[in-house]
Amino acid sequence: MRPGVLTVGAVRAAALLLGLAALGATLHDGLDEPGNALAFGALVALGELARRGAAPGEREPAPLAAAGALAYALLGESAGSPTSHGALQTVAVVTAAGLAGSVRRLARGRGPGPDHLARRVLTVGFAALCFQPLHTSGAVARHLGEGPPYALFLGLLLVLTALCDAVLAALLLRARTGFPYGSLLRDELRALLGIGSAVCATGAVMALGVAAAGLWALPVLAVPLLLIQVSYRRYEAVRTVNRQTIASLARATEVAGCTPPGHAHRVAALSAAVGRELGLSGAELTVLEHAALMHDIGQLSLVDPVEGGATALLPAEEQRRIALLGGEVVRRTGVPPAVAVIVERQADPYREQPLPARIVRTVNAYDDLTGVAADAGRGTGVGGGPGAALDALERLRLGTARDHHPDVVEGLARVLARGGAAGMTPVLPG
Repeated sequence: MRPGVLTVGAVRAAALLLGLAALGATLHDGLDEPGNALAFGALVALGELARRGAAPGEREPAPLAAAGALAYALLGESAGSPTSHGALQTVAVVTAAGLAGSVRRLARGRGPGPDHLARRVLTVGFAALCFQPLHTSGAVARHLGEGPPYALFLGLLLVLTALCDAVLAALLLRARTGFPYGSLLRDELRALLGIGSAVCATGAVMALGVAAAGLWALPVLAVPLLLIQVSYRRYEAVRTVNRQTIASLARATEVAGCTPPGHAHRVAALSAAVGRELGLSGAELTVLEHAALMHDIGQLSLVDPVEGGATALLPAEEQRRIALLGGEVVRRTGVPPAVAVIVERQADPYREQPLPARIVRTVNAYDDLTGVAADAGRGTGVGGGPGAALDALERLRLGTARDHHPDVVEGLARVLARGGAAGMTPVLPG
């Protein structure tokens, strides 16, 4: 069994055991302070109902549900009266409310995945286990009182909880994809500076607001996070339109017969995987993927199309001319200038290229070479399979003196050995 499968299984098993233990203990002992439990449970369920599923590979934010869960985990008082619900009841209420809020989407097959649910249970359990025993024993009141030190203590616990969630998220992604853990963790930590900081701050404010004013504070404090969630939906809609526009431009070379069907999308998917392998993350990967989709758009300016669209087999000067034409076209489309830079520098000697341009050049050459092998093998039963991939990798390795950076070629080999992008056949590195 692969180590990644064991990692995912261990995380899910830990969350399942914690959730079952919490639900069992709560059913056995009964609910403490049912009003608080119902109010925070309703808040978490509402947050899950308002969630909108993200595209594959993207995070699914539910700031209202996350903030409500964290606030309940760190709730020490309600309207001036000490609470006593404890850590296990916190986990039970959050688990039950999260499932209740996801029933409609689960029935449609669009509910949150097991990894998301496991992270929610474990991170809320971490926060509750750090706070509730100290609160119940009176240690927090004795040493911190109710002033700024108490608020700072809640903030510190929320930061630790957010870091715990980031570590878990990166660990699960690493187990599923095999990408370097460092770049995945950097992505998660960057997310904490945006919507993550809003969730943590609102969670602390909710806990303090309910402590001072009671449950009436919850609807007031929930409104900003609902607005954030609506804004995120609109932002995702704009991003979707941008991706569709770039994908349509990339298909223009295929419709014109300049490149083989699917070439741009194969290069983009594989380039993103190699970029992850070499440590790129966040906005760098987005720029790389867009440049890879549009890397051949310069062929639209040619009078005579390149046979098979295989620019990697052309002389260096011709590759350079097509790349410059492509960069000029991309600059007129309104995409970020960094995309055009990568497109126009993809044919430079690798020592003069930025890393994304090196990746696009090497992955494009790989797809061109395997495509040529597939065309040559039609009707003979050879070409286009693992043998063609190994031959292409060998040719790329022979070109590391000038055309292809050795680190990029070896990164590509490792990605292909794991199966490459979605739907690709694993290739043993040769």
